[in-house]
Amino acid sequence: MISTISTIGRQRRNTELGLIILAVAVTAGAYVLASLGRTASLPADIVPFLVVIFALLIFAHVAVRRLAPNADGTLLPIAGLLNGLGYVFIARLDEDLAGLQATWTAVGIAAFVGTLFVVRRVKDLERYRYTFMVIGMALLLVPLVPFFGREINGARIWASIGPVNFQPGEFAKIALAIFFASYLIEKRELLGMATFGLGPLKLPDPKHLGPIFLAWGFSLMVMFFEKDLGSALLFFAVFVVMLWIATQRASYLVFGALLFSAGAWFAWTSFGHVQQRVEIWLDPRVDPKGDGFQILESLYALASGGVTGTGPGLGNPDRIPVAETDFIFSVIGEELGLLGGTLVIVAFVLMVGAGLRIAVNAESDFDTLLAVGLTTLIGVQSFIIIAGVIQLLPLTGVTLPFVSYGGSSLVANYILLALLMRISDDNVTRQVARPARVAGATA
Repeated sequence: MISTISTIGRQRRNTELGLIILAVAVTAGAYVLASLGRTASLPADIVPFLVVIFALLIFAHVAVRRLAPNADGTLLPIAGLLNGLGYVFIARLDEDLAGLQATWTAVGIAAFVGTLFVVRRVKDLERYRYTFMVIGMALLLVPLVPFFGREINGARIWASIGPVNFQPGEFAKIALAIFFASYLIEKRELLGMATFGLGPLKLPDPKHLGPIFLAWGFSLMVMFFEKDLGSALLFFAVFVVMLWIATQRASYLVFGALLFSAGAWFAWTSFGHVQQRVEIWLDPRVDPKGDGFQILESLYALASGGVTGTGPGLGNPDRIPVAETDFIFSVIGEELGLLGGTLVIVAFVLMVGAGLRIAVNAESDFDTLLAVGLTTLIGVQSFIIIAGVIQLLPLTGVTLPFVSYGGSSLVANYILLALLMRISDDNVTRQVARPARVAGATA
């Protein structure tokens, strides 16, 4: 592996540094405005706040310069901007939670650097496919273990070790994405052969469809026992997208949609909590003081924000229960308006675009598929929660990556980000090394 930074890498790192400074400036500005809106005075901790935020991002930036010098230069600043805006509005809601979020941000940055340090070649992860499968499934099942699992807000997705609560599923999604990428690369030729007809669909032999049925069944199990609609949809969507990319057969998308529809119908007819979610989605006024209260207050908040918002610190986000997790986008929409909400969506679109660009430029098939899977995780999860908040989809319990309060989500997404940047660095490093090898061979 070439340890020196290429010209492309140097340009990317300089761009990254400039964007980090801009992200810190935007975060600091939002923090000051939110404080002025609440108390009409500058926050007393503005200097320590700036120092800590800047120091954490610079630490990550320096680590990237040393460990992945040729990696994409936009992913870290975008994550820093989303993380910073999320912190501002969490502090707006609850200062104690803001302190915890700051701690988890530091842990997330440390996990980001640690991942870059440990994973020097993403290709090496391919050899441990079944290990990651076992880890991923075990993490998903941990909340069901007596004495460890906890049910909070109707979903059994939490595990407790002493005073620490965490969501194992946040880490399971990364482990399973690695397994899916490795497994599909190995089996893609068999999965790509269309020898079986199902009406207009052409599919491979049914015995090779085992993985998609396994993923479907496992997602239904998560939905049934853990009452976690969001994670079930997320896992299945990621697997189907990766299967489509691996085989280049659009029939898998159609088949996956049919399976999802069947699973959704089964869940709706069998599970009371699913029926309740659908009823509230169709008309939250059926229970305006109960389960519909949260979504109604969220919609009122978004409406009151209008185009430009009420202004940071001038809204009434306390009306929305659990606003710091499920409904952080509503808080941003109320106080920053349509423009602020669009800023957040554009940031996620840019992050997804950067991830797909990394996948397209990857030379290894495993790298390509893993980059697609990791990017799909961010994109689909963001879509699911934002769509739930604006009533486009039934509300689910997933978090908005890098923005919502939650240590498990923040740390897991920083690990995911590090893997994407490692893939990006490997791509450029190989491109730089190839001409050097050719020149050495012809000398």
